[in-house]
Amino acid sequence: MRSFNPFLLIGAGALILVGATPNAVNPLTLREGSRLWFEGTSTVRSWNCTAERIEATINASESAVPVAVLDGRKVEGSVELDFPVAKLECKNGTMNEHMRKALKATDNPNIRFVLEGYDLTKTTGVSGALRGSLQMAGQSKPITIPVQFASAEGGLRVTGKVPIKMTEWGMKPPTLMLGTLKVGETVTVNFDLSLQH
Repeated sequence: MRSFNPFLLIGAGALILVGATPNAVNPLTLREGSRLWFEGTSTVRSWNCTAERIEATINASESAVPVAVLDGRKVEGSVELDFPVAKLECKNGTMNEHMRKALKATDNPNIRFVLEGYDLTKTTGVSGALRGSLQMAGQSKPITIPVQFASAEGGLRVTGKVPIKMTEWGMKPPTLMLGTLKVGETVTVNFDLSLQH
């Protein structure tokens, strides 16, 4: 597993290239500058939290994944993405505490995405959809994430976002300031990831 800080998914992420194959032997890593963050609203103001650390295991069945994907060709492999809830930074100590409580961090310290398959479409650019399972707040659910692929200095850039309703994951949206600030139930997960062999 490769770990770097800051992160910088569902990624996410990096999540890209890969259906599942037991013979995947060509690892990819996330470059510095990759980002994953959450955006939401409240009755007072909008907010965002950044994942400051991520652990990613990405393997592919061939050694030129960026070239293949940008040509619209799928590559088999495997992707697992983890990040600790304790490393979600909302730039507000009280919000940090409430988000970790909502995510049930004591019993479920990590959020994990496991890729199960994906689709590619090449037109003027390359887009696709990642299909996998997202484990969060003690629940595991299937999820589909729309993504865009682009070249990134010899690597592969993957961007996308997906809305998640906290209540569908058994989470109670945080309430702060004696109830005057109520977080909206829909959170958007954004990622901008750069991969390299």
